[in-house]
Amino acid sequence: QVQLVESGGGLVQPGGSLRLSCAASGSRLSINAMGWYRQAPGKQRGLVARISTSGSTNYADSVKGRFTISRDNAKNTVYLQMNNLKPEDTAVYYCNAYNSLGYVHWGQGTQVTVSS
Repeated sequence: QVQLVESGGGLVQPGGSLRLSCAASGSRLSINAMGWYRQAPGKQRGLVARISTSGSTNYADSVKGRFTISRDNAKNTVYLQMNNLKPEDTAVYYCNAYNSLGYVHWGQGTQVTVSS
């Protein structure tokens, strides 16, 4: 049973920073692409950033220049460094991971709240 465990969410003031982590464990297959999505109340879940095993990255336009995704392949862990946070970044953040067969696993989500 694959588990994705997220951590690092919380309450931060506008302009502040947070670092999210997500560790994948229990997979018998190799972990390929990993990513972060977010869902605000009343909105659909959408891509924040994703990263391949080789380190290629994609970002949503709204976070370019503020967020950085990275990963440690040896630990099957993906990180999201979030700087200059804005109230509109408030959401539940989910990580996901694709195995070598293309199946995607999701974490349970971590709340990020940006408010003064």
